[in-house]
Amino acid sequence: MESPFYKKILLKLSGEALMGEQEFGISSDVITSYAKQIKEIVDLGVEVSIVIGGGNIFRGISGAAQGVDRVTADHMGMLATVINSLALQNSIEKLGVPTRVQTAIEMPKVAEPFIKRRAQRHLEKGRVVIFGAWNWESIFHNRYSSSFKSY
Repeated sequence: MESPFYKKILLKLSGEALMGEQEFGISSDVITSYAKQIKEIVDLGVEVSIVIGGGNIFRGISGAAQGVDRVTADHMGMLATVINSLALQNSIEKLGVPTRVQTAIEMPKVAEPFIKRRAQRHLEKGRVVIFGAWNWESIFHNRYSSSFKSY
């Protein structure tokens, strides 16, 4: 087997990509397909981390979100990314690949808080690390940006 070109990747998955042909939500066929492809990459020896969006959930309820202030709307979107992270984690682990979900907002009953060194250790041990509860402002305008750039 050839060695992979990349040793580690940061994959950005759109939440909307999880919908398949549905108008919102998560298609089990689509998420299973992504999980299988991710497993194939892991099996090549590549360290895989994933940032996942939440547009499949947040946009699905956007009609109800009319008039919601910006901060609340951002929090709703961030929570949607956690739902998608957990769904993807479940699908990947069903294939025997260990995963960890790390979030920018602390929610210890659901996921680990984002800690750069812990994420790196998980990757070194062959675990897929899925990042949830991020928004683009978090990624590019605060202390987390240098952590993502270091991957």
